[in-house]
Amino acid sequence: MTDLVPPGAALYLGALLIPLLPRKLRPVWMLVLPVVGFLQLLSIDHGQFLQFSLFQYQLTPVRIDALSLVFGYIFSLAAFIMVVYSLHVRDVVQQVASMVYAGTAIGAVFAGDLITLFVYWELTAISSVFLIWASKSKRSYRSGMRYLIIQVGSGVLLMAGAILWAWNTGTIEFGHLGTATLAGKLIFLAFGIKCAFPLLHNWLQDAYPEATVTGTVFLSAFTTKLAVYALARGYAGTESLIWIGATMTAFLSFYAVIENDLRRVLAYSLNTQLGFMVVGIGIGTEMALNGTAAHAFTSVLYKALLFMSMGAVLYRTGTIKGSELGGLYKSMPYTTIFCIVGAASISGFPFFSGFISKSLIITAAADGHWILTWFVLLFASAGVFHHSGIRIPFFAFFAHDSGIRCKEAPWNMLLAMGATAFACVFIGIFPGPLYRIMPFEVDYQPYTTTHVVTQFQLLLFSALAFSVLMRTGLYPKETPSTNVDTDWIYRKMFPTAIHAFARTAGRARAAFDEAFFDRFDKFVSRVYRHYGPAGVFARTWATGSSVIWVLVLLVLFLVLYYS
Repeated sequence: MTDLVPPGAALYLGALLIPLLPRKLRPVWMLVLPVVGFLQLLSIDHGQFLQFSLFQYQLTPVRIDALSLVFGYIFSLAAFIMVVYSLHVRDVVQQVASMVYAGTAIGAVFAGDLITLFVYWELTAISSVFLIWASKSKRSYRSGMRYLIIQVGSGVLLMAGAILWAWNTGTIEFGHLGTATLAGKLIFLAFGIKCAFPLLHNWLQDAYPEATVTGTVFLSAFTTKLAVYALARGYAGTESLIWIGATMTAFLSFYAVIENDLRRVLAYSLNTQLGFMVVGIGIGTEMALNGTAAHAFTSVLYKALLFMSMGAVLYRTGTIKGSELGGLYKSMPYTTIFCIVGAASISGFPFFSGFISKSLIITAAADGHWILTWFVLLFASAGVFHHSGIRIPFFAFFAHDSGIRCKEAPWNMLLAMGATAFACVFIGIFPGPLYRIMPFEVDYQPYTTTHVVTQFQLLLFSALAFSVLMRTGLYPKETPSTNVDTDWIYRKMFPTAIHAFARTAGRARAAFDEAFFDRFDKFVSRVYRHYGPAGVFARTWATGSSVIWVLVLLVLFLVLYYS
């Protein structure tokens, strides 16, 4: 056993001191925690681990390797940037919850056994829900409850799978699991829920937009990327993930196009980015897994940047509806620039971070002769540029002038967005440092003529299609509306069906009760009339009358017997 302290412990243990500190010292303390955590990651070497025995099982709370370090680095960096973004927040509940959430997510990617993973898995769910409830509205409370039920349900599946895995194999090591056994399938489903697989995805669009301005930014970084890490660890090379991921990239793009809430558009867009990573995990080659890790790293940054820019808009204007915004570049020029950088990054423009990570996965699909998947990924890339690269900045900051005039975002928000935008550009121009921390050696050059020209053609034709649709009036207008997604099944259809069944059953029971008790009352009345105090059978008869009746019955019996 080594003397390692679990990575992330500085954040979730340090968070417990936040309520005890003076209000002015809390932001400073919160800035220190992720820095300490990041320095710890820099000081540990690959291959280190912490183990101890519990009953007959070997627990590994800490396991250090290249894959876990990639996610540990980006989670620590994201935590620091997001603390800067939220320096103006004075709500101690949000402060504690955000640090516990980030710390437990970091701890989870270094868990070497399924029990430790389960503990961190559930702690991320419980701590993150307070970022949703912190909005203090009826919608956020209900959304948070749904989010918590789904996330805890994912943990229950994980625990059930871990128990079966231990029963069948005699070990709880978190390594490659596969889907050949029931235990592997249960854990796969648990990871799929947290990764927002198709038809399991609506908790993301339901919960994230209902969180606070800063809470949504934190949520965008950790939960789903933790699931991506878990899939990469346990299910690399699982072919079904290729089709699941391809569906994720394309299916939800259509919802993003017609959605009016711009933070919800980004939530749908987050699904598409997760789809690219899931495809890479399913392909399972070294290049594909490097692409998954790299894309998770860059996605945390540019998705956070987009959510931060939309959060700044919401913070200053009080609305995030595309139909109510427009012309904000006049009031929020720096936020506009940072949003455009995030949009270019997520769209995969050359010299921005998304290009150097997404191209790894697309190339891995082509090298593996997954031709249909390759076409779907290209289509999804065009869709991402459409609904996130163009639509988000266009309708928020340009389009029609909504007449809203407001202040620029607070200095701490601008600082966080500026640092993230710089990282997106730096990684896009100099991908070498990122490639060097990948799980496998990277032998790939993203800036070839073929890659650059193909990507520019894709982006330019997507921009042309958007322009033509806008000029001809065929593009869906930004109107106040509510999209009907698959969550309609459990949010509307099931409750409506249950209420209708309850009403029908109630009426049937009332009718049955009325008929039954009416007949029963009549029967009781007849019995009472004959056997009640005044009934004929309750009267006191004379002895002579009784003897006569006994004699009559005796005669009748004798006649019947001898006849």
